Amino acid sequence: MISQLPKWVEVGAFILALVAGFINAIGLLSFEHQSVSHLSGTATLLGASLLSFSLQKTLHLVGVLFAFLLGSILSGFLLHGASLKLGRHYDTALFLEAVLLSISLGLLYSGSFYGHFFASAACGLQNAIATTYSGAIVRTTHVTGIFTDLGIMLGKLLRGQPLDQRKAKLFAFIIIGFVSGGTLGALLFVKYQFMALLFPIISCVLLAIIYREYAKRCG
Repeated sequence: MISQLPKWVEVGAFILALVAGFINAIGLLSFEHQSVSHLSGTATLLGASLLSFSLQKTLHLVGVLFAFLLGSILSGFLLHGASLKLGRHYDTALFLEAVLLSISLGLLYSGSFYGHFFASAACGLQNAIATTYSGAIVRTTHVTGIFTDLGIMLGKLLRGQPLDQRKAKLFAFIIIGFVSGGTLGALLFVKYQFMALLFPIISCVLLAIIYREYAKRCG
C-alpha cells in the first residue's frame, strides 16, 4: 500500500517533476516551441506536418518521437519491474539522463538541432522510470494522468468514499514540482539560454548520488 512507502518517495517525485517541468519550459521556449517531456503535442504537430508537405519538419518530429522511445527502451532495459523497490538501478538511470542532457546541451549550444533528440531521449528515460502506487501509475514528466487520477479520487470523495491522503499528497508534490520547474526553467532560460540545462543535469547527478548512498545504508 502507498501508506507503507518511505518518505523519500515524495521528495524524489517532486525533484523529478521539477526537472521535467524545467526541461519542458526550455523546450517550449526554444525547441521549435514544442514540448519534449511528453509527446502528445509532438504527435499532433507530426500529423499536421504531413499536410504541409515539409519533409524536413516531418523528419525532425519523427526524430523527437523516436528519441523519446529509445530513452524509454533504455530505462526498460535497466529497470526490472514497474513497482517501486529500493536497490533498483534508479541511480544509473539518473546518471544516464544527466549524460543525455549534457550531450543535448553541447549540441544545442553549438547550434545543432540534434540536441533536441537527446533532450527528448532524456525525458523518455525519466518518464519510463514508472512506479505503480496503490493501483495508480505515476509519471513525472507530464501531469495529465496525475490530474485525471486526482480528479477521480476527489469525485469518489464527493460520493462519500475515503480519500487516500498519501496518494493525494504525492500527486500534489508532482504537480507543484512540475509547475515550479516550468517557472524556474523559463526564468533561467531567459538569462542563460541553453546553459540553463546545467540545472537539470546537476539535479539528476545529485539525486542519483543521494539515492545510491541511501540504498547502501538501508540495503
